[in-house]
Amino acid sequence: MLYRRFGRTELQMPVFSCGGMRYQFKWQDVPESEIPTKNQANLEATIRKAVEVGINHIETARGYGTSEMQLGRILPKFPREKLIVQTKVGPREDAKEFRETFDKSLKYLQLDYVDLLGLHGINTPESLHYSIRPGGCLDVVRQLQAEGKVRFVGFSTHGPTDVIVQTINTNQFDYVNLHWYYINQWNWAAIAAAKRQDMGVFIISPTEKGGLLHKPSQKLVNLCAPLSPIVFNDLFCLSHSQVHTLSLGAAKPEDFDEHLKTLDLVDRASEILPPILARLEAEAIATLGEDWVKTWQDNLPKLEETPGEINIRVILWLWNLAIAYDLVEYGKMRYNLLGNASDWFPGNKSDGLNKLNLHQCLAASPHADKIPRILQQAHELLGGEEVKRLSQQ
Repeated sequence: MLYRRFGRTELQMPVFSCGGMRYQFKWQDVPESEIPTKNQANLEATIRKAVEVGINHIETARGYGTSEMQLGRILPKFPREKLIVQTKVGPREDAKEFRETFDKSLKYLQLDYVDLLGLHGINTPESLHYSIRPGGCLDVVRQLQAEGKVRFVGFSTHGPTDVIVQTINTNQFDYVNLHWYYINQWNWAAIAAAKRQDMGVFIISPTEKGGLLHKPSQKLVNLCAPLSPIVFNDLFCLSHSQVHTLSLGAAKPEDFDEHLKTLDLVDRASEILPPILARLEAEAIATLGEDWVKTWQDNLPKLEETPGEINIRVILWLWNLAIAYDLVEYGKMRYNLLGNASDWFPGNKSDGLNKLNLHQCLAASPHADKIPRILQQAHELLGGEEVKRLSQQ
C-alpha cells in the first residue's frame, strides 16, 4: 500500500480507503438480531481483506443504515491505533440533535473515539450556516474533540464548487470529501483551495460516480487500454499529489483486487497516462466536434436562473459522455436522479422543454441555438424510470 500525508491531520492515509455504503445489510436501522449471519460474515471478510492489504482507513456514515452497527462487531477486534476510522453526520439546524446523532454513531461503532468526523452533505449555504454559526454543529464538534471523542473534523459535499470553496476558506475543517475524477473535474478549484489550507483530500466514489467503471462500456475499455477503466481512473486521480485517498465502496473482499493493480503504476503515471488521455480527448472531438468539446460549458446559466430549474450543465455533460464514450447506462442512472435527490443532485430533467423558453437564459452561450435540441435528445436517450438516492431506496 502507498500512503500520503492527509494534510494538517498528519495522518498517514492509504491512497485507497474502505468506504462503508455497499456491504451493509440495509439502508435503514434495524435491530441487530435481524442482520443475517451471511451478510455480517461478508462485511467482516471485507474489512479483514482491507486491513490485510494496508487499507486501514475505514469510512462510513450515520446515513448508511446498518453499516455502523455492523462495523461495531468487527472494528474493536483490531488494535485501535492501527485503524483510521471515519464516520459522517449531517449538519442539523438543531445542534443538540447533531450531538445525539453522533452519540448514536459512536455507540454503534463500539469505539471510544473516531479519528475523523465529517459533516455529511454541506451542499448549500444553509447547511454551511448550520455548521459554522455560533452554537452550531462545529461548536458541538469542538466539544467532542475536547472530550477525546473526535480527533479531526472535515466535511463531505455533493454541492456546487463555489459552496465547497466557501466552506474550505472558513479554515475550520481539516479535510474534505468531494467528487473529482476523469469524467468530472469541475471541483479542481476546491482541491486547489484545500491544498492552500493544508487540508486532506478524499475522493468520493470514483468507480461508480466516475462512470460505473465496474461495468464499463466496451468503447471505454478500448480507449483505456492497456489499463482497465478502473485502474486508469485511479491512476489519473493519484497522479495528482493534491489528492490523498480514493474511496473504494467494496461490497465484497474481491472488490479491492482491480484497484490494487494501480499501486505499481503510480510512479510511472507521467509515462502511462498521456496516450490514454489523448485517445479519450480525440474520441470526444471526433464524435462531438472540437468547438463543442472546448466551449459547451461557456456561459451556461446557473440553476436558479434557468426556467423550470432544468440542470442544463449536468444534462449536457451526461449527453456528452453517452455519445463520446457510450456511457449510456451511467447517464441514465444520473439523469433520472434529477428531480428526486434534493441538494445532493439538484435540478430537474429536460422533459418539459416544450413548456419553457430558454432563449433568455442561454443568450450568452455560444451554442444557444443547439442546446435546446440537445437537451431534448438527451431526454430521449437517457430518460426513463425515476431513480432515488441509495439511502432513499
